[in-house]
Amino acid sequence: MTGRLTRTPLAAEVATLDPARIERLRRIGWLLDRSIRIPGTRITFGLDPLVGLIPGIGDLLGGLFSLYIILEAARLGAPRPLLARMGWNVALDTLVGEVPILGDLFDVGFKSNVRNLALLDQHVQQPVAARRASAWFAAALIIGLALLAVGAVVVAVLFVRFLSGLAQ
Repeated sequence: MTGRLTRTPLAAEVATLDPARIERLRRIGWLLDRSIRIPGTRITFGLDPLVGLIPGIGDLLGGLFSLYIILEAARLGAPRPLLARMGWNVALDTLVGEVPILGDLFDVGFKSNVRNLALLDQHVQQPVAARRASAWFAAALIIGLALLAVGAVVVAVLFVRFLSGLAQ
């Protein structure tokens, strides 16, 4: 080995996916998002919302568990836009999950790990279509974050002007 990391073409990686590895990821996603059913209902949740009940660090721990699925997706050759989309799901789940009570209810309904596994399955079965959809999502995410940053600057400038007007 020359010490350099080389990436094999995505098609070669998709063709040689380890079924046991994919199944392990599915079990982890199920454990985190769907392993517990509320009796008499179709509502399921997993360890992620339960861990999220720990004040302060619970949702961060759940987010760390969720990152494992993203890391494995990267090792399986998922393209960066798909990984960004998966990261967005985890970030949204983690950030909204920090809100007391409402965040825990959101965790039960959103199921970021199951969503990410569905994205990974779609990528494995239709890599070109999944890559295209993920690229559009990544572009929209970048544009949205840029607009959010510009909006924050505008609000800050207006706020400073407002405060300076009060001081006079």
